[in-house]
Amino acid sequence: MSFMSLGLSKPLLDALAAKDYTKATPIQAQAIPTVLTGRDLLGIAQTGTGKTAAFMLPALDRLAANRPQFLKPGQIRMLVLAPTRELASQIADSARAYGRFSNASVGVIFGGVPNGKSVRAVSRGLDVLVATPGRLLDLVDQRALSLRELEILVLDEADQMLDLGFIHALKRIVALVPKKRQTLFFSATMPKAIKQLADQYLTSPAEVSVTPTATTVDRIDQSVTMVNQPEKTALLIHELKSRDVERALVFSRTKHGADKIVRYLEAAGIASAAIHGNKSQPQRERAIAAFKAGEIPVLVATDIAARGIDIPGVSHVVNYDLTEVPEQYVHRIGRTARAGADGIAIAFCAHEERGLLRDIERTTRQKIPVTALPAEFGAMVEAFKRLKPAPKSSGNESAGRGRYGQGRPAVKADRRADGQRRQTRNDGQQRHPKRAGAEDHTGKRRDDHRGEGQRSSYRPEAYTDTAERPAQPRQDRGPQGPGAGRPKRPFRGRRGRSGGTRAA
Repeated sequence: MSFMSLGLSKPLLDALAAKDYTKATPIQAQAIPTVLTGRDLLGIAQTGTGKTAAFMLPALDRLAANRPQFLKPGQIRMLVLAPTRELASQIADSARAYGRFSNASVGVIFGGVPNGKSVRAVSRGLDVLVATPGRLLDLVDQRALSLRELEILVLDEADQMLDLGFIHALKRIVALVPKKRQTLFFSATMPKAIKQLADQYLTSPAEVSVTPTATTVDRIDQSVTMVNQPEKTALLIHELKSRDVERALVFSRTKHGADKIVRYLEAAGIASAAIHGNKSQPQRERAIAAFKAGEIPVLVATDIAARGIDIPGVSHVVNYDLTEVPEQYVHRIGRTARAGADGIAIAFCAHEERGLLRDIERTTRQKIPVTALPAEFGAMVEAFKRLKPAPKSSGNESAGRGRYGQGRPAVKADRRADGQRRQTRNDGQQRHPKRAGAEDHTGKRRDDHRGEGQRSSYRPEAYTDTAERPAQPRQDRGPQGPGAGRPKRPFRGRRGRSGGTRAA
C-alpha cells in the first residue's frame, strides 16, 4: 500500500519521498489510519517491520494540525519512551527526518551524558521528546520539564522495559501525564504482563498484530552447533575467518564475556569492538559508528543491542551465549535480514544450555538445524590455547590520571605489579647517598628493611651517640604548675566558695 493513500499531510509525504519511502509495511498500513483518528493503539510486530514510522508519522501529522503559537519552557507535547540509549537516539533521528518539512522540534534525553545538556534540550519546549525513563524522571524532579500538557504518549519495546525493571518508573510517569491523552503501545512480543499493563493505561484500544508472537524471519538461515563452553571462542574465530562476513553481530550474555571475546578476536587479527552497560555513551556511539562505516567487521554486544537498533548490512548474527529469555532470541537474529535482505544466524550451544535451546525451539515453533563441528577442530582448539589475548583496556581513557597526567593502572593486579617494580628498582638499594649504608638503633642496615618489603621511619641523625652531641644550654621554662602561662591581671569582685559558683 502506498503512503499516498493513508491520509498523511504533504510535508510528511515530501519527507518520505526524500528518503525514497513509497510503500508502507503491513504494520504501517494498519496503524497509521487508526492513530490519525486519535484512538489508542496496541501494536504487535516483529523487529525490522517499521514500527517507528507506524506511530511517528501519524503523531507528527496530529501535532502539526493542532500546533500552538508558542511552546512554554519545558512543555512536552509528545513523549516517546525507549528502554535503551541507542534505541532512543535512533527514534529521535527518524523523527527529525520525518518532521523536517513540518518544522517539528525534536529532542532526545538519556543517561550517560551531562545533566546540563539534557536540561538545555528541553528548556524551550519540544513537540517530540524521546527519552529513557530514568533521565526523564530526573528532569521532572528538577522541574526542568512538565508533562501536564502532554498530548501523545508512546511506549516502544514495552516488554523490554518490564524486563529491565522499568515498571515502577512507568507507573510514576503515567501518573504525571493527563488522563485525556492518546496512548500507543508498540512491541515485538506481548506477554501477559504487558497485556495487563495495556489494559490499565489504554482506553478501548485498537489492536494491530501483523505476525504471530515470537516468530522468526523466513529469510534468515538458522543453525546451531553443539560445542563445549571453553571452546566457543575457537569456533567463533573459525566461523568469522571461513565465512564471507560483511558485518557480524555477536551476542554475549555478560559484559565481562563481551570484553573477553574482543580481546581474543583482536589477538587473532579480527578487528572488533564491544558495547554494553559498562561502556560510556561516547564509547558506545563510536563503536556503533565504526561498525556502520565498515571500519570494524565484528561488534560484540550484550542484549542492549538486540532491540530496535537499526544497523544496515548485518550479514551474520552469532549467538555466542544462548539467551535465557526465549523471546530475546527473535530480537537477536532480527538484526539481520532487514529491509528485504537475507541473513545468517549461528548459535553456539554448550551442554548446559540445551534446556535453553529447547525453550527457544518451543517458543519459535520450529526446529533449528544442527551443524557439526568443522574437521580438525581439535587442532583449532590447541592453536587457540596458545593464543595470547590482547591486553585489557582501561575502559575510560581519562580515568585515574595523576597530577602530571600519568595514568593510574586500572586493574588491581597491574597496580600490584607496579608496586613490586618500584620496590625492586635500583636492585633494592637506596639512591640517597647519605642513607644508603645507615644503620638503625638495633644495628640493622636500612637497606635490609627495604629488602623485606617494609618501610622504616629511621633517620640516621636521630641515633647519633650522645657523647658526640653538643651540649645544649638549659633554658628557663618559666613557672611550672597548673596555672603556669596564664596572664596576670588584677582581681575585681568577690571570690566565691571553693568549688562553688561566684556569688552574685
